Amino acid sequence: MAEGRIIGIDYGERRVGMAIADPLGMFSQPLGTFTQKDAIEELTRLDETEGVEVLVVGWPLLPDGTEGEATRKVAFFIRRLKKQIPDATVVRWDEHFTSEMAKEIIAAGEKPSLRSTGRGRIDTAAAGIVLQEFLDSR
Repeated sequence: MAEGRIIGIDYGERRVGMAIADPLGMFSQPLGTFTQKDAIEELTRLDETEGVEVLVVGWPLLPDGTEGEATRKVAFFIRRLKKQIPDATVVRWDEHFTSEMAKEIIAAGEKPSLRSTGRGRIDTAAAGIVLQEFLDSR
C-alpha cells in the first residue's frame, strides 16, 4: 500500500481525541472526538479509504518520567489499534502538558462562542498538539 495518513491520538477512558495530518504531513487538523469503539471504527475506515501510515499516540508519563496506570491503559488501547491496523507504525509521544496547552489555545479564541473548554474540544486539540509536535520533529 502507498504511504498513508498520519494520525494523532489523545486517548481517554471516555473520549479519544484525534487529529489528522494534511496529505503532505506538515500540518495537524482536527478530526474529532470519539468513543473508544468509534475511534477504532473511524481509524479502520480511514485505513481502508486513504491508508494509515503512522499512529502518534499520546503517552501519559508521570511527572517523574515513569510509566503508571494511565500508560498501561493506553498500551492496551494500542494493542487494539494494532489488531485493526497492523501495518501502521505506532509512535508513543510524550503528552506532558498537552491538555493544558489545548485549554489555553481554546481559551484564546477570538469569539466568546469559541472559548468553550468542553472536554471533547480539549481532547481533539490535545491530539492536534501531539501530532503537530511529531510532525515538527521529523
